[in-house]
Amino acid sequence: MNTLEENALADSLEDALPQTQCTKCGYPDCRAYAQAMASGDVKPNRCPPGGVEGIQRLSRILEPYFPLDAFVLNSQIDPSCGVERPRPVAVIDPKRCIGCTLCIQACPVDAIVGASKQLHVVLDDWCTGCDLCLPPCPVDCITMVGVTDQNTGWNAWAPALADEARIRYHARETRLAREERDNQERLAKKASAKLSALNAESASTEAELTEQARKRKIIAAAIARAEQSK
Repeated sequence: MNTLEENALADSLEDALPQTQCTKCGYPDCRAYAQAMASGDVKPNRCPPGGVEGIQRLSRILEPYFPLDAFVLNSQIDPSCGVERPRPVAVIDPKRCIGCTLCIQACPVDAIVGASKQLHVVLDDWCTGCDLCLPPCPVDCITMVGVTDQNTGWNAWAPALADEARIRYHARETRLAREERDNQERLAKKASAKLSALNAESASTEAELTEQARKRKIIAAAIARAEQSK
């Protein structure tokens, strides 16, 4: 399989994933897991949100390229990745939330809103139930609450919800990349201004020359980092 064919297969596999971006599969996002399946590195049984039906959907896509035995086609989710369960949403206890913003930074689909030292709120319609907001919370004020009764996997999710989650995930990635570039540009301008000021200074002793050289080295490194991030 050439690169174009592998990417096309990855596209099809990604479209069949629930886009919760939960990383339970062991990969940083749904696309990375789809790419790993397309290259034959992993089996299609590592997505708890997709459940057993998800395994079957992925297996049908993979079968023409990587014949899968009956065990895989009918297997349960790899236990190392978690379990198939009713879909939950995160709920924040307003009495315990300290407004640290760590959960906001962890949410892959921007489903948590708030500001530093202010109460955070979860947008239920946006939450994918990924659990990623739980580990960073320093006061354990977040609880995952099931909202689909006994329905699990794709019976608790829908293609339209997956599409919306994917759009929000990519929008967040784009925003974070833009913010990082803007921050690096600000730092580069600040470093350039410091370098100009440093070059305007005069040094009358060997110690002062050495100190200027040290500062120039630090500033040059900062400017180089900013350039590399562009």
